[in-house]
Amino acid sequence: MELLELPLKGNYNPNYYKLYFRDTGLLIGSLEDEVQKDLRDNKNFNTYKGALYESIVADMLVKQGYQLYFYKNEKSTVEMDFFVRDSNSLIPVEVKANDSATASLNKLIQSDKFSDIKYGIKLANKNIGWNGRFYTMPYFLTFLLKRFLSEVNMDDFVSPYDLKAIAQAHEDLINGETVNHSDIDWN
Repeated sequence: MELLELPLKGNYNPNYYKLYFRDTGLLIGSLEDEVQKDLRDNKNFNTYKGALYESIVADMLVKQGYQLYFYKNEKSTVEMDFFVRDSNSLIPVEVKANDSATASLNKLIQSDKFSDIKYGIKLANKNIGWNGRFYTMPYFLTFLLKRFLSEVNMDDFVSPYDLKAIAQAHEDLINGETVNHSDIDWN
């Protein structure tokens, strides 16, 4: 994307793109023999897991009907794996292979330059959480992202957050129940 604002389709540059495999087996099969052996022998997985997880998440997003958009500024100081949207905001989605900081995600959310970005999503090997700026979700819940974004209204969220109630709202979504924001104590 060139401009980080809505609409997504109107602000992307088709000359900048990333390629993803829809089949993780084909992705691994396309790697050098030594790399495949490393993965089979569970060696050097940390070297490859970022690209593998990003490709798996890309596939799950496409299967939900999302088009894939990414961003990297000219100085490469801010890079974001994906962007999706809800009814009124642009949502950066960062895929983290390890438990490192999310500097780019924080910069995008906190910057006044990106008025369409109100919150973000971090997909990682972590539990569900909300820190007041972005949701953290385990990778395997990516398939529910579109549904989650359609049912959660960020305008209802005010600080401080009742994390226990928000976690219950996530569980309700997973179980197919409707989320009732009035059950959350915002004081």
